[in-house]
Amino acid sequence: MQYVCFFYAVWCFQQVDWMGFALSFGSLPVLVSSYDFATPNKEIQWLGSVFTGIIFCVVVYRLTAILSSLLFKGYGKLSSAEKIEWNNRGFSTFHALFASFTSFYLLVLSDIFNKDSHEELVINRSSTFSNSVLGISIGYFLADLAMILWHFPALGGLEYVLHHGLSMFSIIQSLLCGQGQIYILMVLFSESTTPFVNLRWHLDIADLKSSKLYVWNGIALFFGWLIARIFLFMFFFIHMWTHFDEASIFSVKEIYPLGFYSLLVVPPVLAMMNLFWFWKIAKGLVKTISKAKHSI
Repeated sequence: MQYVCFFYAVWCFQQVDWMGFALSFGSLPVLVSSYDFATPNKEIQWLGSVFTGIIFCVVVYRLTAILSSLLFKGYGKLSSAEKIEWNNRGFSTFHALFASFTSFYLLVLSDIFNKDSHEELVINRSSTFSNSVLGISIGYFLADLAMILWHFPALGGLEYVLHHGLSMFSIIQSLLCGQGQIYILMVLFSESTTPFVNLRWHLDIADLKSSKLYVWNGIALFFGWLIARIFLFMFFFIHMWTHFDEASIFSVKEIYPLGFYSLLVVPPVLAMMNLFWFWKIAKGLVKTISKAKHSI
């Protein structure tokens, strides 16, 4: 029954008139008309990428269950609820790796957001590949949120619902209008810390909290979180402030009204959540290292 929520999420997404929703805000009709961004072919591609993201989640969920039962003897001893979360964290890790690598490629290795590579304002730039990445991520957040709500609160409390809701809200806007993708990808890169979070949970449930791997993973999580979710967000805000009204190259103010105000509100909320979780990670690391020292 747990798979029903995945396909229900797909059906719900397809029933919503997303363009009609987006076009109802401020001056967005003029914006879309000017840039001719939303076309039937693009809308099909967007829905296809969202559906692909959900299918990937279902496939990886099943593969995680199969491989875990073959490679990890303790998997069979887990309760039904623990198996569901184990498998859920499997596709969570898969998406995190996908999102972080593709975001790094688009932001650093490709020239799409290089200020000298195109005449178009950086804030308005997108590509077929970047649109696909955002669509697949929407598919992941839909699938994961559906599972969180279906099994609530076993897979996460209201903070996870808020995180996923804000993430989807921002990504959907950027995908529909092709604006602000550079900032969306910066935030998606912060998913690079998720594999460490999931590995810590797996080691904990496997009763390996006293292992060296658990300690080293905790250290990696601490520094990874510090870099990808604290320092990166500081860079995010500095970058946005620096280019707030740089009309010739960037100009954050060029974003349509709803997207502009979302950019001012959503990232600070996510940043505060990251700070709260970082505080918990730091406390956990101190506790783990203290136990490791006493056991020597």
